[in-house]
Amino acid sequence: MTSQKEIPEKINGRKIVLAVSVFYVLAISIRYLTNKTQILSGVDNTFIKVILQAIGPTIGALVAFWLFKIKPVMTLKGDFKNFFVPLSIYWLLPVILIETTAYFSTSTSPRIAVITILVYGLFEEIGWRGFLQQVLVNLPKFIRITLVTVLWFIWHLNFEVSMSNLTFFLILLAGSWALGFIAEKTNSLFAVSAIHSLNNFFSDSNVYKISVLSFLLIIWILSIVYRRKLGGGKITRYLPVTLA
Repeated sequence: MTSQKEIPEKINGRKIVLAVSVFYVLAISIRYLTNKTQILSGVDNTFIKVILQAIGPTIGALVAFWLFKIKPVMTLKGDFKNFFVPLSIYWLLPVILIETTAYFSTSTSPRIAVITILVYGLFEEIGWRGFLQQVLVNLPKFIRITLVTVLWFIWHLNFEVSMSNLTFFLILLAGSWALGFIAEKTNSLFAVSAIHSLNNFFSDSNVYKISVLSFLLIIWILSIVYRRKLGGGKITRYLPVTLA
């Protein structure tokens, strides 16, 4: 397939700073309200309550995109021609696989929990990769990844000085690199939100969970490597934002 060369969207430096500021103030303010106050105390539905705790980055991104007239690059299907392909690989597969293995190993049905985790990851990724990575793409890669990691870490509002927090920061740093790479390769929010959610799928480990995790990673890595054969419509490109 012939390479499609895209014309970068020009955004001046001041606009980027203002857009990031608006995004982050909204993201972290909503996070504080949903996680550190009693604002959700009247919400009985666990699914809704958990999702609302992750909605800040999405609201911040949508407001910044609209207010500063920035065109989003990432979409749910990304560079896949067929919407159903990334939906099946990155969302339906883990739901079916985790549901099936849980049923046969523990006679439980974690379907709602898995869907909740995926939607939670999606609402985060609309902000971190869908918005923040896009507008910071012209920064040197190390600086961009570090900045995204620091903002992402602070957003969790856990400032205890401990080894567990240091470990968490390092996990976020590795995640910023890996998810940034996947975003650049696929432009698919389905893909980055699924891989983002892996840590939450398997917060505790046993043999069956490690097996499921390994299988999902293999399938997802292969899907990225061979994405064009799975319906990928474009040559891999970086997110198109340039300074005016």
